[in-house]
Amino acid sequence: MAASPSSSSVAATTNIMLAIYEKKTSSIDLYRPLRNYISLTYSEREAFNLEDDLETVKQLRSDVERVPDPTPSTRRDLLQNYFKALCLIETRFPISPDKDHINTVMFLWFDAFKQKQKASQQNIHLEKAAVLFNLGAVYSQIGLSCDRTTVEGRRLASHSFIAAAGAFAYLRDNAATKASVGSSTTVDISVECAGMLERLMLAQAQECVFENTIAKGSTPGVCAKISRQLVVSFRFSCGFTTSQSNIRAFLVIDVIEVGLYYEEALGALNVAPLKDHFDKAWVTHVQLKAALFYAEACYRYSLELHEKEEIAEEIARLKSGISALTEAKKSPKGAAAQLLDAISKLEANLHRNLDRAVKENDRVYLMRVPSPSSLPPLPAFSMVKPMAMNEVLDASKEKMFASLVPDSSAKALSRYTEMVDDVIRTQAEKLQQGSELTRVRLKEMDLPDSILALEGNMTLPADLKEEVEAVQISGGPAALEAELQQLRDLRRVNQELLVQTEELLQKEATEDAQFRSQFGTRWTRPQSSTLTKNLQDRLNRFAGNLKQAAESDARIERSVRDHSALMSILDRRPIESALPTLARPIMSLDATEDAIVGALKQSLRQLETLGAQRAGLEDMLKEMKRKDDILPKLMTSAGSYEDLFRKEISKYDHICEEIAQNIEAQEQLLMQIQAQNEEFSAIFNLEDYKASREKCYKQIQAAIAKYREIKENINEGLKFYVTLQDAITNIKQQCSDFVMTRNIQCREMIEDVQRQMAGLNFQDRKTSGSYDGSYPTVGQPHQTPRTSAPQQRDPQNSPQPHPQTPYYRPLEQPMVHGYGHPPPPYGNPQPSHPYQPAPAPGAPYPPPQAQQQPLPPSHEYGQPAYPGWRGPYYNAHGQQPGSFPRPPYAAPAPYTYPNQSSYYKQ
Repeated sequence: MAASPSSSSVAATTNIMLAIYEKKTSSIDLYRPLRNYISLTYSEREAFNLEDDLETVKQLRSDVERVPDPTPSTRRDLLQNYFKALCLIETRFPISPDKDHINTVMFLWFDAFKQKQKASQQNIHLEKAAVLFNLGAVYSQIGLSCDRTTVEGRRLASHSFIAAAGAFAYLRDNAATKASVGSSTTVDISVECAGMLERLMLAQAQECVFENTIAKGSTPGVCAKISRQLVVSFRFSCGFTTSQSNIRAFLVIDVIEVGLYYEEALGALNVAPLKDHFDKAWVTHVQLKAALFYAEACYRYSLELHEKEEIAEEIARLKSGISALTEAKKSPKGAAAQLLDAISKLEANLHRNLDRAVKENDRVYLMRVPSPSSLPPLPAFSMVKPMAMNEVLDASKEKMFASLVPDSSAKALSRYTEMVDDVIRTQAEKLQQGSELTRVRLKEMDLPDSILALEGNMTLPADLKEEVEAVQISGGPAALEAELQQLRDLRRVNQELLVQTEELLQKEATEDAQFRSQFGTRWTRPQSSTLTKNLQDRLNRFAGNLKQAAESDARIERSVRDHSALMSILDRRPIESALPTLARPIMSLDATEDAIVGALKQSLRQLETLGAQRAGLEDMLKEMKRKDDILPKLMTSAGSYEDLFRKEISKYDHICEEIAQNIEAQEQLLMQIQAQNEEFSAIFNLEDYKASREKCYKQIQAAIAKYREIKENINEGLKFYVTLQDAITNIKQQCSDFVMTRNIQCREMIEDVQRQMAGLNFQDRKTSGSYDGSYPTVGQPHQTPRTSAPQQRDPQNSPQPHPQTPYYRPLEQPMVHGYGHPPPPYGNPQPSHPYQPAPAPGAPYPPPQAQQQPLPPSHEYGQPAYPGWRGPYYNAHGQQPGSFPRPPYAAPAPYTYPNQSSYYKQ
């Protein structure tokens, strides 16, 4: 019978494991040198602001120097925090013998295995390597302290040994080489020693897994594989290479060669730099452990072979295990009693099973037992691997000394930013080109407009749609009639104002003629026709403008009528209803239209999905760039910046690959859509539909152009009539002022004539000055004593008064475009007139008086009606041409015909 797996003595070795002591150091002051460097390189204020960080570094170094803390976990956290601080210090504070660097700091550490050996260096690499070594040592102590009699305890121990292996691996790969540069160094932090300790810790972690496997009652085959891996781990810890060829070579040799292999393992510990560096007990422990677990693997594997009735190989495996234990027992110096006891028990089990197997083979199976050298290697697999310490020891998230950014780090950051920008720019251009290519290709194939037209969802081009909406918002062609009516109303109002103004002047001229006929030569004031000539000319020009504007209005109305059918399309709401529809074929041979349309729609949806993915990828690029801050990593990186850049820029590789895949998929899909669209076009006669649709587009564009032309002419006409109305209203006011002034003069002359006819004496008026241009000041009584007998005087030869400043200056009016040019100014030199009436608004025109006797002709009635009067229509003799402001609509020519104005268009 096969021996029970529980008969193995490996369980007896549960407490036989190794832990590593920490390295010792001497006291050192980091606070003062670091603070002085900050003060000299940056500023005293910066040094003051970083006081807390400097105190933290000082306290961390002091805690590392003292006796280890009672709890290994607290020590572990301390070492991790101090190592992060050292990473931050390394990139900001140059510690070296150079005079420009921090050259007053000397780190000193003692060897962990040879306490009398020590190393001292003026660089931070020795300090970092020593802290990493101590971190691995603390992890091994935590693993050794776990209660491995329980499943959970063994699991925690395995995890701790894995962490210890990770710390030693990190030391080997990142700090050991730099710390070994120079004459002052120790063996314990060398690459060879760090690698050996890593394998030792992995062997002990695997042993914990093996113990748990036995406790859970795993099959002998699984136990054999795990046990075999333990043997491999111990071989590596003794200095053998990890190549599979060396492992297989060792396994094919006979039992004697197995012993020689362990002798080589022992020799690996006796050569530089590990020769005579470790205690003999360590070497013996490693040798016995390797032999023990190799024999255990053979034992476990032989049990599985026995169940399969492979008796010959079982006998060979058992003999191989017994040979390994026999060789290990030859040099038990310094070996633990428990370990030797476990070897003895395992050896007894191997002998018992070997005797049983030999008897069964001799009696039943009669198989030829193979030589151990011919056996294949035992299967093995590893259940553990070193813990990745990059995240555990990552100092990039630490805030210590964050305000100190050396120039080298700033330049490196700028270079990395340029690299990222180049990646973002290149990929963004690819995305934009992909979207633009899709837009152009779809437009060439008239998609998806043709599909929408088939479903009755026609659309106008965006620019044409905006133009139609602008027309409809302004009222459209239907609102033109109301605007034409506004033109008519404004033209009628202007005509009425013009007629009223002419009637004012005509009435005044008629009354003046009546009085002139009544009084004869006594009525000496100028005739109305000589004073109103400029006003009459302007009114005539306005009348001509209105006549020509009416003709232009008629042409506009005729254009509206002629093009109403063309413009009626603009009143369609929605405008898409005016577009032609894409109809299905009347007859179909195979009725595949729906399938073709469905496949084309599906392809278009896939294309739309790709477009949405591109938009999302572009957003991902921007967001990744926004969060991509590698300055903390730059400040903690002790290696090459280029290596860090390559690692960090690789974050964008997966997005770049997705973009490339998206563009490629889009290209394939566009080719598929093109083929589907050609089939769709052939079935639905798409070319004829496009022609009719383009024709409709052109009709809409022509209607918009004609509508805008008519609308522009109407607006110009409205502007013309509004401006002309202001001008006519202005001249009407001037005419009213003129008529009022003439009424006042008329009343005064009537009074004078009546006094002359009544024989009144005017001597006083002549003494003070007759109507010869001498005016009394404002406030004096209006008295003009008579001087001598009046003499008949010819009105044509009467003396002219001095030129007077005009009382009323009409405002300059804007030019009228379209309907005609403004009339010329009427302020040209005028003959002086004898009457300067006072503006008395609302004064009624006096009724005609009874016929009186004629007054003596010596009186001059061209004098002012009252002191200080100045009128705008008289005393213009002394004015220079152009002295009066330009009145509105003083056009040099009559209202122009439409071909001279943009208002009229045929």
